[in-house]
Amino acid sequence: MSVRLQPGDPAPAFTLTDADGKAVSLADHAGRKVIVYFYPAAMTPGCTKQACDFTDNLDALASAGYEVIGVSPDSPEKLAKFRTKEDLRVTLASDPDKKVLEAYGAFGEKTMYGKKVTGVIRSTFIVDEEGKVAQAMYNVRATGHVAKLIRDLDLG
Repeated sequence: MSVRLQPGDPAPAFTLTDADGKAVSLADHAGRKVIVYFYPAAMTPGCTKQACDFTDNLDALASAGYEVIGVSPDSPEKLAKFRTKEDLRVTLASDPDKKVLEAYGAFGEKTMYGKKVTGVIRSTFIVDEEGKVAQAMYNVRATGHVAKLIRDLDLG
């Protein structure tokens, strides 16, 4: 079982491959606020809703100084199809070996349809300008999460 991050913890560094096959790194965003969200699978209903919600609110988040990175175990090729199909504007990164998911406590045991399973725990992290976790949210709902996040960040 991976350890859950708490506010004030250093955000685990990562470099992953994005939907274009380019490296995307948390270090690239040093000095800026970043929303890193973890989702189970591209092109599934909940994950599509969440990614579209982030895209629909990207301008408001960006004007408040936030950048958004979505991470899943999907291949860069699948992420590229997902981005094109849904016209997504958020950065999508691939974590096929689940090392980053585990570092953030976003992979492990969860309950799905009443059964205990091991998988991606839908989670969102706000990383501050110093690279520390400002907020760690686990087991978030796909629907309504971005609206709640915007309210919690006092953006709208």
